[in-house]
Amino acid sequence: KLGEDAFGPIGGAEVIIADNRSKFPVTAPKTIAGRVPVRVLHRRTNEAASARNACALEASSQTDSDWLLMLDDDSSPTDAGFVEELLHAPAEVGAVCAQIRLEDGRRESGGLPEVPIGCGVAIRTALFNRLGGYDPSFHYYVEEYDLAAKMLLAGRRVAFSRAFGVLHRKDDSNRNMDAILRSLVRNNAWVAQRYAPDGVLEWVLDETVTRYRAIAEREGAMSGYETGLNELRETLHVQRRTPMDEELYDRFTGVSAVREHLSRVLKPSDGPVCCLMPAGAPPGKNAWAVRRVLEELRIESVDDPREATTLIPATISPGPMLDACEALARDLPGARVITGWDTSRSLVGAAV
Repeated sequence: KLGEDAFGPIGGAEVIIADNRSKFPVTAPKTIAGRVPVRVLHRRTNEAASARNACALEASSQTDSDWLLMLDDDSSPTDAGFVEELLHAPAEVGAVCAQIRLEDGRRESGGLPEVPIGCGVAIRTALFNRLGGYDPSFHYYVEEYDLAAKMLLAGRRVAFSRAFGVLHRKDDSNRNMDAILRSLVRNNAWVAQRYAPDGVLEWVLDETVTRYRAIAEREGAMSGYETGLNELRETLHVQRRTPMDEELYDRFTGVSAVREHLSRVLKPSDGPVCCLMPAGAPPGKNAWAVRRVLEELRIESVDDPREATTLIPATISPGPMLDACEALARDLPGARVITGWDTSRSLVGAAV
């Protein structure tokens, strides 16, 4: 879809497709753009997200300067503007998160400042393989968080690039919310058990179980949630702990990105701040990080947006956060609306 010019800077680019034992086996041309080879790996079973591991191992080049562009079967880059950024990314950048949009113009939900979304992310090939790729036990959902944690522990960072555009043609009509909530509560708690520091582990586990119970109730998926919770009770003790220190965990959860940004753009004399979502929507991922940083900075926080001088979305997932900023500015004209962290800085040579 990008055309021949998109592959010029990449040199030895190739396309590898994982066919996860699909009902109708994948067929593909031998090349695209006239010269980029295409291969299909037919898996014997549905390996879910971890089928990408086989593709990574099959990649012809596996040096630290080579990148894997991870996509779903219903997502694709919108242009080739991200290629130069990847080729000149600082060595400490292990992965680059895309700005992912849906067909209706909204941005994709999920992710954090240093946690990508699997349908639009570029990862260094050698690093991905060295870390073992995606953990097969996660099946679908949250496997990106587990991999991102391993990257941070390995001394790398994950960057977000608004120049890296991906279109996700997601169809929500066939989504099984019971299956989704089953995975979300179990897998998010696994991540907490593996990487949360000792001092906050109990709180993080409680917050995770509470958050996904509220989502399950809202989505009518309590059956799946209870199944996931039961599986969690049976498996939590076998998760190998590699706890981060507090500084690294603040990066992983997005607190560091929020702190760095808000400390630059806010001061106590700016007046009260309201952390909220538009039109009464529930708080999003790690909204607690914004409130925690506001307390650290001793900035007054209020619940009523009419009493505030500044509005901040109650989420730090990049897509929902940017969508919420636009909606709040539209619904409350004249209000000062800011993001919880800075998504505008260049990938090259700058921390996110």
